[in-house]
Amino acid sequence: MPLFKFSKSNQFSSPQASYRDVLTTLQDLIAPAGLEITPNYLKLGEKYCSTLFILTYPRYLSSNWFSSIVNLDEAFDISIFFHPLEVNNILRDLRKKSAEMQAQIALEAERGLVRNPLLEAALKNIEELRDMIQQGNERLFDTAVYITFIANTKEELGQIQSKIENALERQLIYAKSAVFRQFEGFESSMPLGLDRLLITTPLNSQPASTLFPFSSLDLSDNAGVLYGINQHNNSLIIFDRFTLPNANMVVFAQTGAGKSYAVKMEMLRSLLLGTNILIIDPENEYTYLTDSLGGSYFKIAVGSNDHINPFDLPMVAEDETAEEVFRSHVLNLIGLIKLMVGGLSPQEETILDRAITQTYASRDIFPETMNEGKTPPLMEDLESVLKNIEGGENLAAKLYKYTQGSYAGFLNQLSNINIANRMIVFGIRDLEEELRPIAMYVVLNYIWTMIKSDLRKRMMIIDEGWWLLKHEESASFLFSLVKRARKYYLGITFITQDIEDALMSPYGKPIITNSALALLLKQSPANIDLVGKSFNLTEQEKAILVQASVGTGLFFAEDRHVAIQIVASYAEDQIITSNPAQLQELKKAKEEFSSS
Repeated sequence: MPLFKFSKSNQFSSPQASYRDVLTTLQDLIAPAGLEITPNYLKLGEKYCSTLFILTYPRYLSSNWFSSIVNLDEAFDISIFFHPLEVNNILRDLRKKSAEMQAQIALEAERGLVRNPLLEAALKNIEELRDMIQQGNERLFDTAVYITFIANTKEELGQIQSKIENALERQLIYAKSAVFRQFEGFESSMPLGLDRLLITTPLNSQPASTLFPFSSLDLSDNAGVLYGINQHNNSLIIFDRFTLPNANMVVFAQTGAGKSYAVKMEMLRSLLLGTNILIIDPENEYTYLTDSLGGSYFKIAVGSNDHINPFDLPMVAEDETAEEVFRSHVLNLIGLIKLMVGGLSPQEETILDRAITQTYASRDIFPETMNEGKTPPLMEDLESVLKNIEGGENLAAKLYKYTQGSYAGFLNQLSNINIANRMIVFGIRDLEEELRPIAMYVVLNYIWTMIKSDLRKRMMIIDEGWWLLKHEESASFLFSLVKRARKYYLGITFITQDIEDALMSPYGKPIITNSALALLLKQSPANIDLVGKSFNLTEQEKAILVQASVGTGLFFAEDRHVAIQIVASYAEDQIITSNPAQLQELKKAKEEFSSS
């Protein structure tokens, strides 16, 4: 007799059945701990979600209208269902509707009523739709659009719902919450292809196609510069920066990502199209390029033979007065001296303002005689005037090193550079770090004076521009140039690898805002969130920049942007390369050719 009695159902349980009983499925792993269903939202674990459906559309839908919803910086899922309708049934309904409208129009005409334009337009639309359906050019769909959004709190859920509804209502599209059917809405938004809500609107093919949130990713104009290859569709990115509201451009990338290479390529191709080029070169990267193209390279350094006198006076343009130009020039000089001496008190600024005016007066230069060809003063003349002004002795002492001290050959000389060239480069590599922002300020001011006096299509390249953003005076001056460049047919290209300093500067974001073009190449993971916030990048776009290879990234033209690959021809590559090994090979080949 057995010691234990087993129930009949459990006597012979198979190993397979036992295994299935304890097996954890994928559904168990990804499912939330619990699901709470309410009329207006669902609570999945610690998250809240709710579903909207689109109820009505306007008479016309523009292409890509849905991208304004897709690009919202919120967490949500979108499901779009197209349920094809039977052509025979549709044609029968349209024929019936057309007959009703024709009868109504005839009846109103018999009664002598004024014609009804809305009724006639509706009849015309129905007849056109009938023709297109019969010819096979259009189809009709019951269309459903569901948006399920997710938040951490009920308050945040309400804010997201308002944001989505407002974005839709701006386009005369109205959405409703799936009240009492939130679970069906949630299921409909899952990647199962199941429409549980079945709240549809009939749309024909043309308006239905506008729901696809993809605008043309082409950036190809009829004329302009070839920037690279569009990685989305392998088309060419051809663009003329001077057709935009402004021709400014920012270039952000890590060291070695190819930013200088890309800018040189654009510069080379722009030269062929008649654009004059001005460059501030902090690392002598443009020397070989300048020599190859026959440009003018000016070395700005303490012991250099190339000099720029900051006291050179600008020309008076037709829409300006001599007094305005003179006053603006004096303010620029005050900004320069602030950089040189490390800042000024309000009292010192007042003394300096008076001293600069007296310095020009000592050379018989006044606002009304500023463009009569008289020799401008030097920094040492300002020092002499300050010594004789009450309270100016301290300022004069601070200027000593720039007039007679270790930096005497830097700013205390008459200008002697010849700017009669289509490509002009100012090299500042051999300057001490302390003098670099000062040199960039002086060069920028000199270039600006030249630009205002001779209106031509120009592109100015400021490499390692973060040097200017380190100081209030130079950053403010740069920003004023960026804002005013368009007026003088100028496009400024601002390049930097020190992205964090540039974007954290009070002038960094405004410079980006006033630049219609942007080129973002490889970024470091440490900076990508800051870059993403500044340029409103999606997570996928941030991933593209972090993983980018040399010469690839994102190219922005106003509100359009594409993934780009910078490509140069063999001949261009030989000229614009910055690779030291490549440059050494080119130099060796050139020497061998010369000796043969």
